[in-house]
Parts: sequence; C-alpha cells; structure tokens
Amino acid sequence: MIFNCTDYETRIAVLDNGTLTDFHAERVDARSIAGNIYMGRVVRVLPGMQAAFVDIGLDRTAFLHVVDTHTPEQDFLANGDDEYADYVRELLPIEEILTEKQEILVQVSKVPIGNKGARITSHISLPGRNLVLMPTLHHIGISRRIKDEDERRRLRDTLEHIRPDEYGFIARTASEGKGEKELKADCDYLVRLWKAIQEKKLLTGVPGLVHHDLGVVLRTIRFLYTEDMERIVVDSPKEYEKILRFMNTFMPEISFSIDRYDRNEPIFDHYGIEPILEKILKKKVWLKSGGYIVIEETEALCSIDVNTGKYVGKHDLEDTILKINLEAAHEIAHQLRLRNIGGIIIIDFIDMEDLDNRDRVYHAFAEALEGDRNKTSIQKISELGLIEMTRQRRGKNLRETMCEVCPYCGGKGHVKSKMTVCHEIYRALDRETLEGFSDTLCVLAHPDVASFLREDEKQIIERLAQTRQKHIIIQSDTYCHREKFEIAPMSTASVE
Repeated sequence: MIFNCTDYETRIAVLDNGTLTDFHAERVDARSIAGNIYMGRVVRVLPGMQAAFVDIGLDRTAFLHVVDTHTPEQDFLANGDDEYADYVRELLPIEEILTEKQEILVQVSKVPIGNKGARITSHISLPGRNLVLMPTLHHIGISRRIKDEDERRRLRDTLEHIRPDEYGFIARTASEGKGEKELKADCDYLVRLWKAIQEKKLLTGVPGLVHHDLGVVLRTIRFLYTEDMERIVVDSPKEYEKILRFMNTFMPEISFSIDRYDRNEPIFDHYGIEPILEKILKKKVWLKSGGYIVIEETEALCSIDVNTGKYVGKHDLEDTILKINLEAAHEIAHQLRLRNIGGIIIIDFIDMEDLDNRDRVYHAFAEALEGDRNKTSIQKISELGLIEMTRQRRGKNLRETMCEVCPYCGGKGHVKSKMTVCHEIYRALDRETLEGFSDTLCVLAHPDVASFLREDEKQIIERLAQTRQKHIIIQSDTYCHREKFEIAPMSTASVE
C-alpha cells in the first residue's frame, strides 16, 4: 500500500505483484464528507417522493429517503455486511416521521455527485477495525464475506456476550479469527465514540458538523489493510507518524511493516504507478491477447464493449471468442474496481453460440468480482451476449475525481467537424448579406476552420461573395471555440 501525500492532494495505490489493484485520490479542496455526522434541519417534506430535503450546512440540501429514517418505535430486522445493513420493516409515511424545521441527527451515506446533493441517513454507523456500531439498531450482523458457519456462530455468540444491550453491531470481515479481547476493545472504543457524539450534538448549532470521519489515509488503512499485505510505504513524515499511532492503537495484535519513503525521486515514479495512471483514464483498454475493451461512462450507466482487436486465434472462431471473453471478464472486474465505477453497468461480450461457453464466461466474471469490496449484482449472459449488473456506488468514480467536462464538446465526446462549422458559416453569411448594408464582411473563426475556409473551401467563399456582391475576408482567432464563429461588417477603408 503506497501513500503519496502532499499539501494539495493525497493519492493511494495498492500493488499486488506489480499490478495496480486499487487507486484513490482525494484533493484538499474536495475532501470526502462520507461518514460525517451532522445536525440538520428539515427544509421540505415530499410525501409524493416519500423523501425529505435536509439542510446540513452544505451548498445543496441533502436527500433523505423514508427507508433511511429512524424512529425508536419501529422494529428492525437486518442482514448486515461490512458497512451497511439491509432493513426489513413496515415503513411509516415520511409525513408521519418528519416535519419541516425539525432538527435531526444524520450521517452522509453518499457524497454529492454532479447536480445531486448528498444522500443521508438517520441510521448512524460507526466503523471500527473489526466491528461496526449501529446505535439505532439492536441486532447483530455478520459480514457476508465470512463463509464458515462455525466462525459466524462464534462471532455472533461473542458479540452477544460483550455488547451493551442497547446497541447493535456488525462483525466486519477483518473480525474473522479475532478473539474476545480484540473484539471487546473495538466495541468499547466505538461505544465511547458514540457517547461523545451524543454530547457534542447538544453543543452544535443547526445546521452543523458533529463528527468528522477519519482522514483519507487512516480511513484507507481501516478499510483496505489486511494481514497479508507485505508493507506500507508513505512519503510524508506527518502521515507516517499518524499511521504508526493508528496501527499500534487499533491493530496492536497485527505485525506490520511500514516504511517512510525519503528519496528524491517521486514515490509514484519509483514504483512505476504514474504511467499506469495515464492509461486508466482512457476509454480503450488492451488485453494481453490483442483484443480490447471500450469503457463508456455516462450519467445514467456505464457500457463496456469487448472486441477481438488484433487477436485472430489459432483454431476456430468459437475458441477465439471464448479466449477473448474470458480474458475480458477478468480485466473488466479489475477496471470496475480500479476506476470505482458504480451504478448500472452493461457489458457487451462477443457473441458465443455455445451455451456452455456462455456459462464459462459468466462464472469467470462472477468469480473475478468476488474480491470486490463494493456490493455487486449480476445477471446471466442474455441471448444478445449482454451482462447486466449493478455495482454499489461509493463516492466519485475516478473520471469524476480527475477530469472535468470538455469545454469544447460539453460532454458529448465529439465536436462538430470543420465542414459542419463551414456550412453554418455559409448559412450565416446568407443572412448577413441579405440583412446587412456593409460591402465587406469579416469571418472570425478558429484557426483550423479559418484555414479550411481559405484553402479547401476557397471556391465556395468566392462564389458566395460574387453572388451576394460582397467582399468576404477570413481571419483566424486563436481564442475562438472550434464550433463558434463571428461575422462582423467592415468598412472598405479599414480593409485597405
């Protein structure tokens, strides 16, 4: 696990045998608010949406759905995983739970994305190293990733023994194999933290921040560090000391190796990560066989297309397609995790005639997703060769973090061709020559368009000038948008 920490940005990379498996970046001016706890004020209750908008002190009001509201009178049943629980209960209408101007303690479950405000919940969860405290629930949940039934039973019995009656807990994946002493230490710490939050909320103005979750460095250690990690490397003396204190306090039973990187060469250059980051923002990802996948992200969903590319195979077509699809299945699972892509995802594998081959690709993909910390749900390959799936959103994806909408195409992915812009200029010249009174018209355009007009379209411009009895001159404007232009009348004197 490699940490590159500066005054303006923190970047974190996880390498597995030289392969980049996880990457996270957080800018100082855009620190994540996920997990933060606020005192908020209900601004508006919407019975038609069974939701409410709550002012928590951010630029946009936060969104609270009825399923995320907590009332002590309601019964809860839950099946928990690492950080979240699925609640099964009879819901009261939102208008019977909340009223406008009501003050409410909430936690950010999803950060603002695009034009959407943060999503919040009044079911507070406080994650520790081994456990998650759920103070609004009274159940015990066990991580779904712990498969052994005897271990699940042991953890449940241990938590029943050590937890205070009024609190619920979820045993995280990291709790597997941990003894009662370690779990009790985690439990006691989280209960103390919750009591401190309850005291602080009484002193916090509304709206206001009550509790700030750990910074990105310690948050990553808490969620991603596992005992099979060889070492941690960090290039910041300050963060190095923080990690040491955190590990010794919350993971004293774990033997770990941590190095402070102090060479002149940037840490991501030294470990060969920088060139990899240049590639992971590209749409096309090449496979070792010579095939490739194309990843297209939109606001509504992500589509992934698998192509044969340069690979022509050695035997028959079906074998060629199967090999590429199997390779693509593993690479797609890797890219989803690396780019933090969430929501609805449609994957277009190359069509396979053999049903057994379809099953092989499906199971290979499902197996590749098993190590994903984000919750996924996938459907079997359809007759059209498509897999439909969803992946839990956690924060912004890599494209949203590192990129902004292109000022030229405005997010379309394309700009108008030079010919299209020229045709728009011709139509505009027609309007100008009919309506204006100047003998000379000046067309200001992007240098590429202006050059195209002067050279390739010279005859058309001359014909327009002759037909309309106008003198038309073309001028380049370096600051002009590729799709924009301006037509201005000029006097004959100014031209001379």
